[in-house]
Amino acid sequence: MYEVEHFLKVTNYTGESPQWNVEEQALYWVDLHRGNIYRYWPSKGTYEVFVLGVEVGAMCSRDSGGLILATSNGIAFWDSKTTQLDYVAKTDLQGGKTRFNDGKVDPQGRFWAGTQIQGGTEPVNALYRFDPDGTLHTMETEVILSNGLGWSPDSKTMYYNDSGRNVMYAYDFDPASGNISNRRVFHQFPSGEIIPDGLTVDSEGYIWCVMFRGYKIIRFSPSGAIDCEIRMPTRYTTSCIFGGENMDELYITTGWREDCETRAAFDGDLFRIKTNVKARPEPKFAG
Repeated sequence: MYEVEHFLKVTNYTGESPQWNVEEQALYWVDLHRGNIYRYWPSKGTYEVFVLGVEVGAMCSRDSGGLILATSNGIAFWDSKTTQLDYVAKTDLQGGKTRFNDGKVDPQGRFWAGTQIQGGTEPVNALYRFDPDGTLHTMETEVILSNGLGWSPDSKTMYYNDSGRNVMYAYDFDPASGNISNRRVFHQFPSGEIIPDGLTVDSEGYIWCVMFRGYKIIRFSPSGAIDCEIRMPTRYTTSCIFGGENMDELYITTGWREDCETRAAFDGDLFRIKTNVKARPEPKFAG
């Protein structure tokens, strides 16, 4: 049904947090562990790399320009012109035992990011919300491995992956307050090595979830039914986002691991799927 295009060879260790900038018509993403930000212009076929020197688990655009980042040292603002990190919420993250992993901006402009312990299996992590007024709120606790986030087109439902439990949750979402409630299991994935990672939601309300170590992307209907599965040529699929001139192209980041027996030729590269659906531009942080 969908053709997967091997779009760009970059050999990221952990490609993550893709973001489409509508104004620039450019794709941003990070190589999490290497602390690099990438910016790619599909129309030119060129990209540039910014070396931050700190792990970046999540990245989103800001209304005022530049990016908001969830780093191993806390939440920071970053601008490509100055290339300086301006920390706005320093976090201890259990004395360095945990780090930020994935994150998104909700439709009202608040930044959400969760944490993980590398290789950990205990529920000691959390999901945070950083508001434009500079306040940081703990929104969920007893998380094993915080991962993909997304919101329904009507802003009434939030989706959230706890990869450590192999589950995608759905919550009732209050757009005015940013509060979540009524957590329920949206989809329970089989236990094992394959885990749900990043996700994005299209304009029809369908959820696209990439499966780390699973060689596939799954598209779910708003009811939780599996609509289709797309085979990927790489094992370590990490995240996805819609972009392109018509917002109908799905960009997919991937990674690889030094402890795996062999690294496949495409591991760590960027992929694209031209779809028959569209998505709205991702919200920007309102600050």
